[in-house]
Amino acid sequence: MPKQHYVLFDGEQWTDLLPLTATRAVADIRIGILTIKEKWEKYFDAPMDILSQDYLQPKYAYQQEDNTIFINAAILPNAELYFEIQKLPYNSVLRQGKNIIALKKDIEVYEVNDLDTLNFNFIYSQPLQFIQHPWDIFTYNGQEIKKDILLLGLKPNPEKLSPTNTLLGTEIYIEEGASCECSTLNTKDGPIYLGKDSEVMEGCTIRGSFALCEHASLKMQTKAYGDTTVGPFSKVGGEISNSVIFGFSNKGHDGFLGNSVIGEWCNLGADTNNSNLKNNYGKVNAYNYVAKDYINTGLQFCGLIMGDHAKAAINTQFNTGTVVGVCANVFDAGFPPKFVPDFSWGNNAIFELEKAYEVAQRVMERRKVKLTETDKQILKYIFDNR
Repeated sequence: MPKQHYVLFDGEQWTDLLPLTATRAVADIRIGILTIKEKWEKYFDAPMDILSQDYLQPKYAYQQEDNTIFINAAILPNAELYFEIQKLPYNSVLRQGKNIIALKKDIEVYEVNDLDTLNFNFIYSQPLQFIQHPWDIFTYNGQEIKKDILLLGLKPNPEKLSPTNTLLGTEIYIEEGASCECSTLNTKDGPIYLGKDSEVMEGCTIRGSFALCEHASLKMQTKAYGDTTVGPFSKVGGEISNSVIFGFSNKGHDGFLGNSVIGEWCNLGADTNNSNLKNNYGKVNAYNYVAKDYINTGLQFCGLIMGDHAKAAINTQFNTGTVVGVCANVFDAGFPPKFVPDFSWGNNAIFELEKAYEVAQRVMERRKVKLTETDKQILKYIFDNR
């Protein structure tokens, strides 16, 4: 019997998750501490390939093999589902309603469209959580921080913190090289995770559940509320609440970010704020790329969704449920539109592709990361199809 091969594939949810998925497969979404891919790899104790959109596929490893289990990457894993997937016989599919959860094939598959309906169906009746829309990411983030701590097998170690800190509760997880001085950490409502070589500068106040990932930092006197993740190599200052920053992005100064998802290589200028609650306390509408219109999120609290490489000037004021596309630059006076398309330059111009490459390379070099030809081709595809 050949070794079992595992693949995470982009299901129908990929398009509803734009602009966050314009530059990445669904499996690359960070929620909690880990990406979805990293979570599944922990469960199966095996590497996962990714089967994505044609223009994204060069970014990911994918081998065509004849002993493969395919898993819908939009599903948040749990132990019960892991065991059900393991039991699947060949050429069968595990479903819930219209959604394919997983399938097992003994023939090679070359693209997402080849994952057609199989006759041998199994129905999964237990509760499932899909990442269907961008706002699901911050909605489920608190629970995923807690689940990831268990998945990583971490044990509380508050004793590793400097005695200059004030601790309210002990559910604190400190990785090697993390530093935290003269700050208050409150874990009464959830855990606090400080990743490898992360830094909490003096005077910060943190409430769990909270995750500060590898090499990320909180600037002095940051106020971080629960169910928030600051992804790797990101910098955050001011006030942040129930938000997820995927990684390599900056909110380095005062201003509020709440109920939001920020992609990679983004920058929010000083005193940028977002509204996360309407004046009438009603449900928030947000732009959906599939509908090409605004849809009801069903949420009373919903802030900013920002695709990769987007930038906001100082004093930008985002309205509730604002969606900002890839490589968009927001800087005009007044409230920006609630939908800012990819490669926007202010309200009325286009950010030319070659200029976007130049800026992206300049930004990425600060983190010692290179803008590759694959990255450029992905951005070109988005630019050409905006």
